[in-house]
Amino acid sequence: MSGRNNQTGETVIPLPELTEAVFLERKNRFAGLVEVAGRPYYAHVPSSGRMRELLFPGNPVYITPMPPGKRTQYRIHLARCGETLVSVDSLLPNRLMYKVLAGGVMEEFAGYEEIKKEVAYGQSRFDLYLRGNPGRCLIEIKSVTLVEDGTAKFPDAPSQRGAKHLLELAQAVKEDYRAAVIFVVQRDDARIFSPNLAADPHFTRCLHQAVSQGVEVYALYSEVTTNIVRLKGHLSIQLG
Repeated sequence: MSGRNNQTGETVIPLPELTEAVFLERKNRFAGLVEVAGRPYYAHVPSSGRMRELLFPGNPVYITPMPPGKRTQYRIHLARCGETLVSVDSLLPNRLMYKVLAGGVMEEFAGYEEIKKEVAYGQSRFDLYLRGNPGRCLIEIKSVTLVEDGTAKFPDAPSQRGAKHLLELAQAVKEDYRAAVIFVVQRDDARIFSPNLAADPHFTRCLHQAVSQGVEVYALYSEVTTNIVRLKGHLSIQLG
C-alpha cells in the first residue's frame, strides 16, 4: 500500500528571511562553501547527513547570516532538488514533533500529560519522553532528506548511532515502555517511506528487529517553502 494522509494538524515552523545562494563545496560534515554575490563564504550545514543529491557544486541553497563571532558567515536552511525545496536542518523535525505532540494533534499519541525533551535511557538520549495515563513512551525522531522515485529513505549513509537507538528502544519495550521512531521527511515529493537497505543494511536489520519487538514506526511528510516548513501528514511505510 502507498499513499499519504493529513492527520497532524498541519503544524508549522516559520523560517527566517532567506537569501538564495549557490553551493560550491562541502568542506566537512558541518561546513560548506557557498557563493553570495559572486564571492565564496563559509556556511554552516546543520546536519551530518551526506545529502549528495542536495549539496553539490552549483545547486541553489537558501541561507541566513550567522551572528558575529561564529566560525561560518552563513547557515544553510534549504536546498533545491529539481523543483522541490528540501529542509536540511536535522533538528527542525524535533521542533515540529514537539509542537505536534504537545498540542495533542497526533491521535496516535493522545492522552499523555507530560512531555520532555532529551531524556536519557540506557546509553542514549532520546528526543522526546511522554508520560501520562497511557504510561511511559520514548520517541526518537529522524530527519529524512533523501527521496528516490517517490520513496523516502533513511539513512543516506551508514548510521551506527541510528541502529543503536533502535536496539535501545526495543529494550525499553521489554521494560514496559512504549517506544516509537518517527521519520520526518523534510520535503513534499515522497509517497512512501522505506529504510535504505543499500546505504545501511545494518540499520535496516535493526529496524526490522525493533518492529518485531514492539517498537512503533511512523513516517510523516512536510511541505517546504522559503517561509515555512509545514508538517502535513503520514506516509505509508514499506519495511521491505
